[in-house]
Amino acid sequence: MCGIVGYIGTRDASSLILNGLQRLEYRGYDSAGIAVLQDDGNISIRRNVGKLINLQVSVQNNPLDGKIGVGHTRWATHGEPSERNSHPHSSMDGSVVVVHNGIVENFLELRDELRAEGVQFVSDTDTEVIVHLVSKLLSNCNTVAEATRQAAKMLRGSQAIVVMSKKEPDKLVAVRIGNAGGVAVGIGRDEMFVASDIPAILEHTRNMVFLESRHMAVLTATDYTITDLDGNPVKTEVFNIPYDPVSAAKGEYRHFMQKEIFEQGRALTDTIRGRLNFETGTVNLPDLHISPEDARKMSRIVTVACGTSAYSGLVGKFLIEGLARIPVEVDYGSEYRYREPVLDENTAVLAITQSGETVDTLAAMEEARENKTRVWSIVNVIGSQAMRLADGFITMQAGPEIGVASTKAFTTSILDQYLLALYLAQQRGTLSKAETAQHVRDLAHLPDLVSQVLEKHAEIEELAHSLAHFTNFLYLGRGINYPIALEGALKLKEISYIHAEGYPAGEMKHGPIALIDENMPVLTIAIQDRVYEKMLSQVEQAKARNGKVIAIATEGDTLIAEKADHVIYIPPVPHYVSPIVTVLPLQLLAYHIAVWRGCDVDQPRNLAKSVTVE
Repeated sequence: MCGIVGYIGTRDASSLILNGLQRLEYRGYDSAGIAVLQDDGNISIRRNVGKLINLQVSVQNNPLDGKIGVGHTRWATHGEPSERNSHPHSSMDGSVVVVHNGIVENFLELRDELRAEGVQFVSDTDTEVIVHLVSKLLSNCNTVAEATRQAAKMLRGSQAIVVMSKKEPDKLVAVRIGNAGGVAVGIGRDEMFVASDIPAILEHTRNMVFLESRHMAVLTATDYTITDLDGNPVKTEVFNIPYDPVSAAKGEYRHFMQKEIFEQGRALTDTIRGRLNFETGTVNLPDLHISPEDARKMSRIVTVACGTSAYSGLVGKFLIEGLARIPVEVDYGSEYRYREPVLDENTAVLAITQSGETVDTLAAMEEARENKTRVWSIVNVIGSQAMRLADGFITMQAGPEIGVASTKAFTTSILDQYLLALYLAQQRGTLSKAETAQHVRDLAHLPDLVSQVLEKHAEIEELAHSLAHFTNFLYLGRGINYPIALEGALKLKEISYIHAEGYPAGEMKHGPIALIDENMPVLTIAIQDRVYEKMLSQVEQAKARNGKVIAIATEGDTLIAEKADHVIYIPPVPHYVSPIVTVLPLQLLAYHIAVWRGCDVDQPRNLAKSVTVE
């Protein structure tokens, strides 16, 4: 989960940057690096694999003397953890360095173009294309800012980028595109900071500006300017962050839940890191500990989970059955141990738990172990009991989730199951190499799709205001998006205390349709997918009974706009990726309805984050 820290001012840059990186260690990383523009006018770089202490020792043994620099902790996406793949990356002449969070979706195309022009690449990373682009454009631009702006407009995907060049030794340039990584600009006295997260720089300043998507900041020691990627000035608010852990963690957001919704682009990027090889189109899950032979013998997977995690497991059923061709059962952990489950050596029990300490899920895992069945877990908390009990595991990489109502742990656990499905398909040979590679390409676009949807938050807040007075809601989905209807209804119940039910849309006429009238809003997931025409029919049936219909639909779909009362559009999205994207408007809608109703969003009544007692 990459971290960025940059500094420009009058103090020693290296000590400040290393201290900031240390405050971001909680996010996880596999290597770290620092670049400082030294007093002699040259940029010096130190990079090390492993813990930050290795980099600190390296700098201690070979000091860096300068007043401007950038640092980075890396969690691998493109290229294995190694010194040459660590950030910062530099141009061929050493005059420009870049640190970067996110995924450059079109890096293969850009790399081929740059290689054809004679650029020599020394790493396997997508980040390196950025520094070479900036260096190339700088030869025809007057400023590093303009070169960075032009380079940023050539990149596809969500990015957070910081650029430093010895050609303009008094500036740092930072860019944010989408939501793969935050960018906070810290305003000091005769010094400026930039970081991917507040704790890195809060010790030095409480006054911060947060870049929005497609905004760029140019920092000097005494000033900053912020523009969009077309060069237009942008008005920004300076936030004063109270120096206490809770307020600092929330940053610019009103609630932890809101913050965690907007962190999903970054959390999904971090979950992908090191597991997808974008060049070979393959998936790597080394902690799963299963051989191709055992994968081919596998006859069934039983997913055990509670609450939101159980709905994630229902999405996973579609993924694993569709791609790996292994039957999947999804069971509530609280029910599983109270019967006599049928298990054998060719079955795997998959436990999904954010905390890794959910008592009912742990009990289900124990039941499986007693039956000598393979046990896997998908967890967010490293070192938790569910991780320790399992024969193999996949981590969510969502980072700390404070809000009781799960958001980023839900989407990252779905992504983990997508990766599991692809990995098992590789092992079993149920997908061709070309098919697997296409899924890998689809996942490379995911953080950017998430960013596009989250940018609609103002529209969804306005809609929420018009719906906050209703007392009952019906959520309808079909196929792989039926579990998203369940999850959307659960989110509304949890934090707004409104009664809501999720149903498979085809079941509406078997009972729930009796409830529909002008006082029952109907949320439908009606994107242009395999069951689109069926969902249109459900919308028409609800409208015929005076229901107020809100549709999640695909951009460009004018037909649904003629039928529904309100449409929230999302970008066109691949079938298996769609649940991670369709749930986002439902999370935002539940959040804003709860806020309008004056509810305690982060700590809803009667609920706890982790259920550790029966």
